[in-house]
Amino acid sequence: MKKTDASLLKFGSLTEAMKVIGFPPPQHPLIALLNGIDSPILANAPQEGHVLSFYKIAFRPNLGGQLRYGQTHFDFNEGGMFFAAPNQVVAGSLDERNQHGAPCTRHEIAILIHPDFLLNYPLASKIKKYHFFSYSVNEALHLSEKEKNIILNLLRTIEDELTSRIDELSHDVIMAQLELLLNYAQRFYKRQFMTRKSLNHTLLQQFDDLLEAYFNDETSLQKGIPKVQYLADRLAISAGYLSDMLRALTGQNAQHHIHEKLIEKAKTKLSTTDLSVSEIAYELGFEHPQSFSKLFKSKTRQSPLEFRTSFN
Repeated sequence: MKKTDASLLKFGSLTEAMKVIGFPPPQHPLIALLNGIDSPILANAPQEGHVLSFYKIAFRPNLGGQLRYGQTHFDFNEGGMFFAAPNQVVAGSLDERNQHGAPCTRHEIAILIHPDFLLNYPLASKIKKYHFFSYSVNEALHLSEKEKNIILNLLRTIEDELTSRIDELSHDVIMAQLELLLNYAQRFYKRQFMTRKSLNHTLLQQFDDLLEAYFNDETSLQKGIPKVQYLADRLAISAGYLSDMLRALTGQNAQHHIHEKLIEKAKTKLSTTDLSVSEIAYELGFEHPQSFSKLFKSKTRQSPLEFRTSFN
C-alpha cells in the first residue's frame, strides 16, 4: 500500500487490501471474495480516499451509511450493488463509524478481481463494455428481492469455488459465473433505467436545456464543441451513465444527441442568417470548417451550402 501523487492510498495487491480490512491473505492471489453478509465484518476500510488496482463488485443489502464513490456519495439505505474499476477512487465515509468513532459492522459481499485473473479469457476485453464500472455518482444498482437472490446465488457459487479444492476447471467455472453475474447486472441496470423513467426524463430535459444554453450563451465560442464529460459533470452523473440512460430512453447515446443539436443549430443559422459556412462552423465550436461540413453532410446527406440553397 502506498500514497499516490494525489495523496491517496493505493492498494497494489489484494493481500494489502484484505490486511487493512482485517481479512487473512486471499487463497488466490488474483481474486478474493469477502463475505460480510453471512459473517458480518468490521468496516475497517480507510476513511480517506483510496485507489484500487483491481476490479471490485460489491453488494450491500438494506444498510444505512454512505460510501464515497468517485466524486460524491452513494446512500445505501435501500441496498444495492456498485462496481469499481482499477484506478477508481473509493472511500468509506465517516458514516461507517459509530458515534464513538469505532468501526460499525458492515454487511457486504465484495469480489476483488485483479485484471491479470482475466487474462486469456474473452472477458478481459469484454469487461470494458460493462459501462457501470465507470459509473460514479448516485448510480448504484438497486435490486428487487428476486434480483437480489439471483446475485447472491452467483456470489455464493463463486465463494464455493474459491474455498473448495482448486482443480484444472476452477478458473473456467469462476470466469463463467463472473460473466453471468455481469450480464445479469447489465440486464438489471436496463430495467432500472426503465423503472426510473420519471427521474431519467427529468435528466433528459436538463441535458437538453444544458445543450440549448451552451449554444445560446455562445459557450461554444470559448470551449468548442460540447463534450459529453462537460455535460455529465453539470448533471452530477458520470459520462457513461449519461450515455446509457439516454440510449435506454431514446435509443441514442449522448454524443448522438450533441450532434443532433449541432445540426439543428446549424440549420437555423444557414436558413436565417447570411453568415458564411466558416463563420457558422466557428460559432458552433469547430476549429476547422471542413470538420463541420463533413459532420453536416453525414447527418443530412447535403453539404451546408446545398442545404442553404435547397432551403431558399
